[in-house]
Amino acid sequence: MKSKPKQAFKDIDFLESPSARSVRILSEYEKVKSVLEFNRIIDTITFFGSTHCIERKLAKENLNKAKRNKKNLAAAEMDYQNSKFYEDARKLSFKFTEWAKKFSKKNYRFVTATGGGPGIMEAANRGAFEAGGKTIGFGIRLPEEQNNNRYITEGLSFQFHYFFMRKFFLTYPARATIMFPGGFGTLDELTEILTLKQTNKIEKPMPVVLIGKDYWNTLINFKHLAETRMIRKKDLSLFLITDYIDQAFEFITCVLLEKCLDRTSINI
Repeated sequence: MKSKPKQAFKDIDFLESPSARSVRILSEYEKVKSVLEFNRIIDTITFFGSTHCIERKLAKENLNKAKRNKKNLAAAEMDYQNSKFYEDARKLSFKFTEWAKKFSKKNYRFVTATGGGPGIMEAANRGAFEAGGKTIGFGIRLPEEQNNNRYITEGLSFQFHYFFMRKFFLTYPARATIMFPGGFGTLDELTEILTLKQTNKIEKPMPVVLIGKDYWNTLINFKHLAETRMIRKKDLSLFLITDYIDQAFEFITCVLLEKCLDRTSINI
């Protein structure tokens, strides 16, 4: 007896084949778009930063253990120093979530969104969760099978296969971007967003704040880029660098209050 042919949309071998790549890309796009619309999420505030930052309590415990055992002391001290960024991201996300509630009646405005993983991403999702707001995790499938953190709102935890589609959703709905110290991924997102702003591909008001002056000014000599005419001097105004989360909060909310509150629907 001949087997019944599979319908194309039920044929797993086909759907996972190179020929169906466009279908998989469209599926990632349409699924996330429909979920955001169903949850009445208008726009977001996106947090980026290292996966390696841990909460201060755990960092302190690890540091005390390293001092007792006299092992990995330098690494434990650095982790404790970096735990400040975890706590700052947590506090800042809490502040934004509390602030956004006054604009989130029929729809949800300025929802905290992250890449869904540990570290700074966890901290930001955690702060929003602790403030009682919705919070989104745009995760990615990686070789080490990184899991999304537990503070993401149920139903708003995603896992992408395609980095470029994940980048789209981290950037397009965002009304502000906050960059904490991070590695290659954070640098990738920072330079791409600044390029999009510089070239007016991002036309909407979208404040970009870098937290941690010593880190960012040591990592990237922004003034040198301008002095050597690799960028224009006015490009240095595309972002703000600060050590203070209150300054970041005031800067971003001032822009959003002035420029963004007339937006009432997401159009992805």
